[in-house]
Amino acid sequence: MAKKLLLIDVDCGVDDAQALMVALAAPNVEILGITCCHGNSTIENICQNVLRVLHVCDRMEIPVYKGASRPLLGNSLHAEGYHGIDGLGDVPDPNAPGLDLLQKEHAVLALLRIASEHAGQVSLVATGPLTNLALAVNMDPTFPKKIKNLFIMGGNMESRGNVTVCGEFNFACDPESACVVLDAFDCPTYIATWEFTCQNYLPWKFHDKWIIQHTRKSEFMRKISAHSMKYTEECNSDPGMDWTMGFVSCDSYAMAAAIDESFVTGSIHCGVSVELSGTLTRGMMVLDTTDKLKKKNKAFVLTKCDLERFKCLMMAALK
Repeated sequence: MAKKLLLIDVDCGVDDAQALMVALAAPNVEILGITCCHGNSTIENICQNVLRVLHVCDRMEIPVYKGASRPLLGNSLHAEGYHGIDGLGDVPDPNAPGLDLLQKEHAVLALLRIASEHAGQVSLVATGPLTNLALAVNMDPTFPKKIKNLFIMGGNMESRGNVTVCGEFNFACDPESACVVLDAFDCPTYIATWEFTCQNYLPWKFHDKWIIQHTRKSEFMRKISAHSMKYTEECNSDPGMDWTMGFVSCDSYAMAAAIDESFVTGSIHCGVSVELSGTLTRGMMVLDTTDKLKKKNKAFVLTKCDLERFKCLMMAALK
């Protein structure tokens, strides 16, 4: 059976690392390249973090490309509270590979080139702000037609924000890019929203078993996720933050959807857009369930998934 061809665009924090490791462990997947974007930390830290993940997984042959260092408009937004200042829990690694191993080609140019070389065959997985994708489609409007399908972790469907009142982090980092992508991409698009991931959390008992598998990968994950686990424990003490009632590896849900068709068991198919000018709602994803916008490009907004299958994919990632 032919392997699934993936292009992965990340702002590599802890959950991006988890999602990458899910893809790296999947026997039916070939990763053609990993492009890096600002988001959870600075672009330099993001690139370093991807190389660290590839190093611990013995997959340094996969090319890594440096991309956008800031959003199209506005100031950069980082997530050091959850991910640590460096994006991977502030756990130094003196043996980490250096940035000299990055490809010289810019991430946006790499996206366009690889999509053209494998037209109609590549699944694009985006787990960070969508700046690289927006730049790519602005440079080449035919880019979306060369992509087999697009899987996004980002946005929300119930106006619940995790960084602003109504904004999910990835979309709030670059609302304009999110709007460009949702308007321009006419390939099948699947969105794992913030609320979807929270509603499909895994038990902490699973997390404890998952992170102690006595392997190099699980030890790496245990170290880099300690900071985010402490943050989550503090959130758990707040009775108003019910979304922390279980283990949520947000980006891994989008990755699971990309590599296993049986993972998604329910979705809403509708037009989606992003609020750009609202005082309280800038960056919020809007679902047009009654088709008032008459958008030609509609997305599958995930609502249900096979959690047992998800557990298997997560366990395999750290073996």
